[in-house]
Amino acid sequence: MVDWTGLGIELAGTAEDGLSAWSMFRSIRPDLVLTDIRMPGMDGLKLIEEILKEDPEVCCVVFIGFNEFEYVKRAIEIGVAGYIEKPISEDKIEQTLRKVLGQIHKQRAMKEMSLKLELNQQELLKKATWDLLLFGGEALNEWVELYGETEAIRGIAVLVSGRQIDLPVSDDYRAIAMTNGQEHVTVLIQYADGIVQELAGSISHLHFPIGLGNTYSDLARASMSYREAQQAFKTAAFLEMERLVHCHELDRMLSVSIDQFHEREEAFLVSLQSGNRALLEQEVDRFIAWLREARISSDMTERLMLKLIYESLEVAERTGVRDNLGFSKPYLPHVEIQEMAAKGKLTQWFRQQIDMIIRAIPPLIGQTVHHEAVEKARQYIERNISRDLSLQEVADHVGMNPTYLSVLFKEIMGESYIKYVTRSRMELAKSLLRKGYKVQEVSEKVGYMTPRHFFDVFKKYTGMSPKQFKDS
Repeated sequence: MVDWTGLGIELAGTAEDGLSAWSMFRSIRPDLVLTDIRMPGMDGLKLIEEILKEDPEVCCVVFIGFNEFEYVKRAIEIGVAGYIEKPISEDKIEQTLRKVLGQIHKQRAMKEMSLKLELNQQELLKKATWDLLLFGGEALNEWVELYGETEAIRGIAVLVSGRQIDLPVSDDYRAIAMTNGQEHVTVLIQYADGIVQELAGSISHLHFPIGLGNTYSDLARASMSYREAQQAFKTAAFLEMERLVHCHELDRMLSVSIDQFHEREEAFLVSLQSGNRALLEQEVDRFIAWLREARISSDMTERLMLKLIYESLEVAERTGVRDNLGFSKPYLPHVEIQEMAAKGKLTQWFRQQIDMIIRAIPPLIGQTVHHEAVEKARQYIERNISRDLSLQEVADHVGMNPTYLSVLFKEIMGESYIKYVTRSRMELAKSLLRKGYKVQEVSEKVGYMTPRHFFDVFKKYTGMSPKQFKDS
């Protein structure tokens, strides 16, 4: 009787009784069900009741006899979308179906609109969450307004990783997942104490770097947790730690030894000065291996790498080959290094920068320039030997990095800066003592702040005290 296609309906199936209809409904999930009331096994009203419990959006139409108005009342209470009085005719069916189809289309339009609003709300919340991570308390009011009820929140923490993390579903927390380039960020809203620690345990099986910040009850400190998580993630990525790293682990990592770094820095600059690419590559390998063995944090690693890069650029600048580096745009290694660290490519990037610089510097670079700089430094030392004189001051005078000047000075003069200054002072002191100056006067004229310090250095240098030397 029914022109299903003309009405825009696909007939999904038919059933001869209530039980088979219920089974069929659960397997095919139709949008529309037409049923009689009196059927064996399960009557129509019971069938409709079960269907609407399972899926309230299904539209149900029931066939009603002229003496079954009590059933009509019950059907309306249950929530039928329409009913068709017997005897059934094609017009009655078509009229009822068109009415029900209108309801279905309206429901779908409302559902789509609700979904769009929900998605829009989610996007707005994500933007507000980014602002909260970046600006902290300044963005808190807007975030609270979009998030809604916040009284039940017990804390907030941030996860950062290079891949998306699938977290288990729970009423004890809410996760807001976002992506920032190569960085996947998950903000954890905690409703039960200790849930963040439980989540950390639940993802401990994941074998890739993940950083976790501290949990804060003050929502405005989400920005701090984000920075902590970033730092932990970057450190895990650089140290090739294929697991979750909590930010408090960074506190337990060994702090960098300045003496150890200076040793590597000096060896690096010597190999750079030689222009020997193979030697420099070996020093770069040793430097990176040391960073990992000593478990230097990513933040400190970035600073040490930048120091070596800028010292290398200074060498290129002084030897007149910086233009050979071929920069097509302003060179901003302090910006690039953060991007590379976030992508987990810090080591490769550092090697590329050093390789680019060494390619531009020919072997035996700038020997004349270096000798001139050391001679200028030596003359400055001689002129100012009577006062306290630091390596930094001398380096500033010749326009050179102090560490690099120290390396050059030792190579060209055959002794370190400290030994040269000490020897110059002691020789001047011996000359002044021979001329009859008092020990305290000599101490001041050769740049020592206290006579005691001068006494100790002089005795170590000559094997006798200043007075013994003078008397002799």
